[in-house]
Amino acid sequence: MSYTVQATGSTPALLIYLIDISGSMTLELEGQRRMDIVNEGLQTIIRQIVYRATKGSKVSPRYRIAILAYSDEVYDLLDGVKSIDRIANRGSVPPLYPKRFTDTAKAFKQAEKILQSELRNMEHCPAPLICHMTDGIYTGEDPEPIVERIKAMSIPDGQVLVENIFITEDASTSRIRDTRAWKGMMPDSFVVDPYSEKLKRMSSIIPESYREMMMESGYSVQKGALMMLPGTSKDLISLGLQMSASTPM
Repeated sequence: MSYTVQATGSTPALLIYLIDISGSMTLELEGQRRMDIVNEGLQTIIRQIVYRATKGSKVSPRYRIAILAYSDEVYDLLDGVKSIDRIANRGSVPPLYPKRFTDTAKAFKQAEKILQSELRNMEHCPAPLICHMTDGIYTGEDPEPIVERIKAMSIPDGQVLVENIFITEDASTSRIRDTRAWKGMMPDSFVVDPYSEKLKRMSSIIPESYREMMMESGYSVQKGALMMLPGTSKDLISLGLQMSASTPM
């Protein structure tokens, strides 16, 4: 599988963001609420995607985006999948507000439904990507079997990609001080937290085309690294969001 199809106006990339808005997202990270860091990061990456899709003064529909916030329920922030030009015209992404629980399985089931509806029209498009951001273990049903079903879904460009950003101070054995020099998390990387290990299994290997885009931006993620980031700093969360939008174009 190549993951080399370029995102264009006629072959747009599909990005689905799943965002944990449980109560623990009000805890602080680097002096800021985790929820606020995610809000800012999401707004930033949408602006970057708009920039990448802009030709002259016109925003091309190179990306189609869904944003699902979840707690005990799933909240569709854009009311369905929207093209980036429509998102650009509306101004900004609706802000996130913390709720209570962390029903991760319910969020991935909703993403699975979106994919089932979208894939039939994506034969010539880049493989879709789900970017999941969470700060704690799920409540309710185990999401891993659902993620395995999703990762098995495919179009000619490749299988659906799943990325996980784990916003916690315990996801890695040591703090990553230089984000640009970080080599990435490998399948055999040791992690302290059991949920980190689960999220590793739920993460795709970063395609070479994505990795090359990130190398061009000054990052050092090595071949074979997972689309899994220990979100122990704002910089790492930002890196994860940039990874989600590294589709060839």
